[in-house]
Amino acid sequence: MIIDCHGHYTTAPKALEQFRKRQIDALKDPALSPARDSMRISDDELRDSLEGAQLRLQRERGTDRTIFSPRAGGMGHHIGNADTSALWSGICNELIHRICTLYPDNFTGVCQLPQSPGVRPDNCIAELERCVTQYGFVGCNLNPDPSGGYWTDPPLTDRWWYPLYERMVALDVPAMVHVSASCNPNFHFTGAHYINADTSAFMQFLTSDLFKDFPTLRFIIPHGGGAVPYHWGRYRGIAQDMGRPPLAELLLNNVFFDTCVYHRPGIELLLRVIPADNILFASEMVGAVRGIDPQTGHHYDDTKRYIDALDWVAAEDREKIFRGNALKVYPRMAQQG
Repeated sequence: MIIDCHGHYTTAPKALEQFRKRQIDALKDPALSPARDSMRISDDELRDSLEGAQLRLQRERGTDRTIFSPRAGGMGHHIGNADTSALWSGICNELIHRICTLYPDNFTGVCQLPQSPGVRPDNCIAELERCVTQYGFVGCNLNPDPSGGYWTDPPLTDRWWYPLYERMVALDVPAMVHVSASCNPNFHFTGAHYINADTSAFMQFLTSDLFKDFPTLRFIIPHGGGAVPYHWGRYRGIAQDMGRPPLAELLLNNVFFDTCVYHRPGIELLLRVIPADNILFASEMVGAVRGIDPQTGHHYDDTKRYIDALDWVAAEDREKIFRGNALKVYPRMAQQG
């Protein structure tokens, strides 16, 4: 089995987008606020949204299961207030649950959290518990910057986040560190904000003792870790200059990286720098980059092809990357079989 740890519902029916527009319009005129049950999407519409996209690409590219969550760019935690986010997150998570029920062999759920700038992360615990205990979700996406590019909340290593981490540990679920859309014009959301966040989260972890407080807490840093693998020597040197432990001891029992890197040299760098035990296969297909690379004639996000081409990767490491590490980092998925 090949598990893709990073998939988002980017092909949702238009009714979801229309509901969100009404919800945002209601921020100016509460009389326009849509009822929760006003969004109606049939099972056939869900199937139609997937059959020609994610499911077709799973078959064509030889992957089996996708760890699936709401569209990251659509989380929009900076919009409205905590109530806005709670309603929106609940609706998006319910759609993921329906998809996982329709296609239990193809998709495993991960939830969006109802974060809001300046609101303590404690407010996310109820939705996390609901999704894990009622829906069978195996993890969550955690936004380190709910402000949408202005970074107004404390770093991920601050005690501000600890109540949420305590519940994650108790439920034995990891978080993928994933920002949403950027409302700061300095940062293009997929090309800069995402990569900035991945790199920033890693540096926050490096400079803290978070994992002494939470030895079993697990994070996935997506998009190949942002700038981290390319500057691994810089981070090793910074840790050494600060008197921190070596990175393997400090971070690598708790921090993992995915393969959402859209060219072969980048994948090769990732696999040469980061231990195989810390890499999870991912494509984010039908995501940030959808086109065909004119240099190869293949889709940029067909990341399995890049790994397959690296004949120096040992068979046991391929098994870890394609399957074993996902089951280790997401143990609830392993328990579900």
